[in-house]
Amino acid sequence: MFGEKGLVHIYTGKGKGKTTASLGLAVRALGHGAHVTMIQFMKGWKEYGELITASKLEGLKIIQTGRPDYVYRGKEQPEDYDEAERGMETALRVMSSGKCDMLILDEINVAIEYGLLPLELLIELVKNKPFGMELVLTGRDAKKELIELADLVTEMKEVKHPYNDGTTARRGVEF
Repeated sequence: MFGEKGLVHIYTGKGKGKTTASLGLAVRALGHGAHVTMIQFMKGWKEYGELITASKLEGLKIIQTGRPDYVYRGKEQPEDYDEAERGMETALRVMSSGKCDMLILDEINVAIEYGLLPLELLIELVKNKPFGMELVLTGRDAKKELIELADLVTEMKEVKHPYNDGTTARRGVEF
């Protein structure tokens, strides 16, 4: 970014905070005048707080590719495959535009794990990342091949979560 070699980041693991960490990185980059695009895979629900914030921040664009419903493993719908493909096509278009300093592929690891996209396609995208672009991949179950290609990998580990005690997702915290 800004003439330096961009790195590949992965935020993975079963703990909470992967999308949140990538958004924190985006806010930091925006503070230095970067243009950031986040493509959310498997997320079509319009109530995420980050969508509201993105509309207020110059330089941050969030594109959702997914149904507004939760995708259960083994119960993927044809639309889930179509939306994942649309997300990947959008990522490739953004990468080649030359107008993005940081590209975040939110929940891409889950889309790969569920078989909505082939791993090889994402590996090729990572290998062809523009020199100065920061690339961030989020989601559980990051594949070892991606971890090996990445420059920075953070694994979020769940130690305790209120969901286990019956607390449901809260506006402004989980979404």
